[in-house]
Amino acid sequence: MDAKQNTSEIMRELNSSAQRGLSTTEAEARLEKYGPNQLKEQKKKGIFMLFLEQLCDPLIYVLMAAIAISLFLKEAGDAAIIGAVILLNSVVGVIQEDKARRAIEALKQLTSPKALVRRDGKEFEIPGPHLVPGDIVLLEAGRQVPADMRLLRAVNLKIEESALTGESVPVDKTAGELTGEAKSIGDRLNMAHMSTMVAYGRGEGIVTATGMNTEIGKIAGLISAERNEMTPLQKRLADLGKLLSILAVGVCVFLFVVAVLQRRDIGDMLLTAISLAVAAVPEGLAAVVTIVLALSVSRMVKVGTIVRRLPSVETLGAVNTVCSDKTGTLTKNRMTVKECYIDGRLTKEAELSPKEHSLFFEVCTLCNDASVGDNRLGDPTELALLDLAHKHGIEKSRLEKSLPRVDEWAFDSERKRMTTVHQKGTGQIACIKGAADEIIDRCQSIWLHGKEAPFPAKAKKEAKAAVQKMAGEAYRVLALASKHKGNLKDEKNMMFVGLVGMIDPPREEAAAAVEHFKGAHVDTVMITGDHVDTAYAIARDLGIAGVREECMTGAEIDALTGEEFAERVERIRVFARVSPEHKVRIVEALKARGKVVAMTGDGVNDAPSLKAADVGIAMGKEGTDVARGAADLVLTDDNFATIEKAMKEGRGIYENIRKTILFLLSSNFGEIITMLAAVLAGFPSPLKASHILWINLITDSLPALALGVDKNDGEALMKEPPRKSTDSLFSHGGLTCTLCYGLVIGCISLLAFVAVPYQELLKSGLPVSIQNLEKILRLPLVLNRAQTHAFTVLGMSQLMHAVGMRDVNRSVFKMNHLENVYMIIAWALGIALQALVTEIPYFVSLFGTSRLSLTESGSLGVLASMPLIVHELLVFSEALQNKAPKGARTLQETQKGQQHENGTPQPGEAV
Repeated sequence: MDAKQNTSEIMRELNSSAQRGLSTTEAEARLEKYGPNQLKEQKKKGIFMLFLEQLCDPLIYVLMAAIAISLFLKEAGDAAIIGAVILLNSVVGVIQEDKARRAIEALKQLTSPKALVRRDGKEFEIPGPHLVPGDIVLLEAGRQVPADMRLLRAVNLKIEESALTGESVPVDKTAGELTGEAKSIGDRLNMAHMSTMVAYGRGEGIVTATGMNTEIGKIAGLISAERNEMTPLQKRLADLGKLLSILAVGVCVFLFVVAVLQRRDIGDMLLTAISLAVAAVPEGLAAVVTIVLALSVSRMVKVGTIVRRLPSVETLGAVNTVCSDKTGTLTKNRMTVKECYIDGRLTKEAELSPKEHSLFFEVCTLCNDASVGDNRLGDPTELALLDLAHKHGIEKSRLEKSLPRVDEWAFDSERKRMTTVHQKGTGQIACIKGAADEIIDRCQSIWLHGKEAPFPAKAKKEAKAAVQKMAGEAYRVLALASKHKGNLKDEKNMMFVGLVGMIDPPREEAAAAVEHFKGAHVDTVMITGDHVDTAYAIARDLGIAGVREECMTGAEIDALTGEEFAERVERIRVFARVSPEHKVRIVEALKARGKVVAMTGDGVNDAPSLKAADVGIAMGKEGTDVARGAADLVLTDDNFATIEKAMKEGRGIYENIRKTILFLLSSNFGEIITMLAAVLAGFPSPLKASHILWINLITDSLPALALGVDKNDGEALMKEPPRKSTDSLFSHGGLTCTLCYGLVIGCISLLAFVAVPYQELLKSGLPVSIQNLEKILRLPLVLNRAQTHAFTVLGMSQLMHAVGMRDVNRSVFKMNHLENVYMIIAWALGIALQALVTEIPYFVSLFGTSRLSLTESGSLGVLASMPLIVHELLVFSEALQNKAPKGARTLQETQKGQQHENGTPQPGEAV
């Protein structure tokens, strides 16, 4: 039904009668045809199906292959560890799953009220789900609107629609026809919508839509239809899983071909190839990522954020656009008087005096049906007047005792004013408030400096100018008047008392947060259902928008094609008078332009866009269950500034995960280099399968986890632009870091391996050559000792590498190692475990190693420290560049910039 249709057309189309309503028989038939007036439930997935869905991930496939390989190698313990990793990931995923179903259930709770209907000419209550199109529904203050309806009668009817539109105050409704555009919900003044609340007055309406056809039903459809997309980290890990799968298979095939060409033992070489494939896969990666994200949850709680979906934590660090609802998020959702016009001049509310402006406060307080006791009840504008009086020490309860109300004339949409009459001594006084244009012209005098004075045309013009000025600030303006003689209820020949300008003010902390976002290269966009003037005024105060051209309305969005809107969307900072569908379209357009979008909101109308955004953030205190159910994160303090703190955590978490991944990959790359180089040279394998699995056990677990919980410089991170959603884990120097340290670890491990036969050749006086090295390595004692040396250096060097990876741009001597006690523990435990397999007879026999002398241990320890030495050299080189003369430094920076533009990664760049 169109809001611009007249009632007779709608009545005829729905075949109903305003006087009698539907017949019971017809209502039952329509209920059978249209179904119950409730939202459809999503088909629930069983726990088993949810569990299986968690296994559909490339990295999980690689881990499953690793389990099979480990079992083939008879390494049941390693297989059990990897299996536990997969189980942990799946359980966490199941717990965090099914947000849309919970959001729909919350919506359903909102939409099952009782309805007072007229059927067969009689009025009675029925359950909300039994309503059908054509039913005549009676509305009164305090009732929830049970379905979408066209109003047939409205008597002082005001409906609270903030959950759907974002408007701060109840909307005055009318039963008349609309003449202008009424595309957005907030402009349909002759319509009432399901789940909204009647705040004042009464009315009647004919049901035009039920269930999923209502506006809130459309929102439910948007929530259920919106697909969950992978977060940037999940996409990168999926890409990494595919890469590792290809690498593992490639290594196996390559070594098998080499074995055939070199006429090696096929069985032994196959075992080596499989071991190397296991080495290529960082088994602990998935567990570390899950644990790091899980541990971050407790840190997020400390900054007022509840995490509902783990991957969203790191996604927040990549956000470059924050879209925010206005009401209740950027503003307090509490109308507040900011400016007054009194004694012929504009005055800030703080400058008012109860003694000098006593009549002004009397009208504010007495012509008022709200109350601000234990429970705040009433119209938001009336509550704002009482808050103003209370702030200046005036209480309504005390004032009403001295000036009791004896008569009243309630507000209605035609008069646009309200009058109350009070006993004052032996006489009476009338207090009037209402629309400024309706009050000013009806006044013949003005209350000026405590006395009644004439109110000439010039003074009225000045008062109207004050109205325009406050309206220009997007204030909601009310005029106050009084009358103490004649017919007190005829609302003529009144005395003008003043004007009150009020607005739902911005949160104090929101402006600072917006400024901080700018410093972090993050754009803030306001998306609201409120009027564009009000939205622009708030956005201007907060620093979101500077000029009116940065605003766009829902009607303007509808007038643009998809391409035209995509072209303009990045230049707009305020979207006003928009519907839930518009909000989703805005979010999707920004994402299509490569933006990583966070959406904040608290109302039902925000739920679809919260779900469509990369990160949905709901308000915890004032937000609806629907919004919280659709969100990824919930702010416990409803503080917009908390998003900045959470974003800082998100950036730090991603940095930790990334350096953990680079540490694991560079370490595993070192293992591959060691094995491949030795095999290609024709040497026996420098590592046994058990050696590789043991090293992975001591380096892929605790050191990686210690890096994952490392402390970052949050302030420095927030000064950097957020990473691009297209950035790979190897961008910004990550690939260089992986290859550089992998080569160092591989070379020193291979050196340790070759050094043993080299020394034997020197002792024997034999010439050093590849052939002689290969021959002497055939001796079991020499090979055993060479493998022990390579095994020891490989394990210890990775532990050293973990220490340096805490910050690749800072010397280890300048790091505060006590900030990460976990790394100290992981390093010490790793060294102890590595020593265990070369010093304890049982483990020496089990791993096929040989015991090391104190001299050997010392020399191998020095060799294993090479990753740290390289780390210090790179840091020192960077420091020299920074201290170079200005001209030279400029040249270096220019070359570096050119390399960046060509896509060449830089050694030593921050990871």
